[in-house]
Amino acid sequence: MSDWNDPELIAMRDRLLAALRGYGRVAVAFSGGIDSTVVAQAAYLAIGDDAVAVTAVSDSLAEGELEEAEALARRIGIRHRVIRTNEFADPNYLRNNSDRCYFCKSELYGRLARLRHELGVDAIASGANLDDRGDHRPGMKAAAENGVVHPLLECELSKADVRKLAFAWGLPTWDKPATPCLSSRIAYGEEVTPERTRMIDRAEQWLRSRGLRVVRVRYHKGDLARVEVPIDELPALASAEVRSELVRTFKEIGFKFVTLDLEGFRSGSNNVLIPAENLMRGLVVPAPAPGR
Repeated sequence: MSDWNDPELIAMRDRLLAALRGYGRVAVAFSGGIDSTVVAQAAYLAIGDDAVAVTAVSDSLAEGELEEAEALARRIGIRHRVIRTNEFADPNYLRNNSDRCYFCKSELYGRLARLRHELGVDAIASGANLDDRGDHRPGMKAAAENGVVHPLLECELSKADVRKLAFAWGLPTWDKPATPCLSSRIAYGEEVTPERTRMIDRAEQWLRSRGLRVVRVRYHKGDLARVEVPIDELPALASAEVRSELVRTFKEIGFKFVTLDLEGFRSGSNNVLIPAENLMRGLVVPAPAPGR
């Protein structure tokens, strides 16, 4: 654990705490991932009980993630609320076009905005960081429409900076791999259903039970699973014994075809299916506001 002797680290911490104090009372959209955990920790340090972490539960949340978020909130000391979101009731979300995340975040941030009075907060904060700029992030449009603030982005903190802060604060998930929602594994144009997200979750849980930390099971047309793991993990999965068990398990889960992606793990690899013109329609993370 850091002893906070690094002036650069101290400066990052102080900028983040100051930003959060400037918002007044804050609700953090808290998934339990590394980014929102650092925002929750900073919010609690900055404003104490005027901060609350809110975790949304739906069929797109992987098994164990809620329990981990609850444990992290207890460790931090921040107030914690769990809400149920209903994005699966929205046909636009189920259709799974390249703007699916917009409808998911509209449901989440809209629900939080309506709960502001009940939660006793002035602002809703996300975990978006500097590395998210320029990526395909339609959810940021929904955030803007609901007045969501992005303290990490506004303080120009990258994912590496976030991990440094998490390590310094002794947060156990400082090196946790990114865990986007299960619906993001379904290829654009293939309908999002609870059955498919459960298939993906069970398949990824099985792979993690074999010691893999970074893994994606991508769902493609025809109940095809495309398994992504780091390149150096591929030989183990391709070995005769493991391959046979993997195929048998995945077919029992409901997949008809099982493939290993020879390019290895790439975050957001389904984005190659998005037409280029869709990426040019303002669906990217904006730069931080001047002076923040």
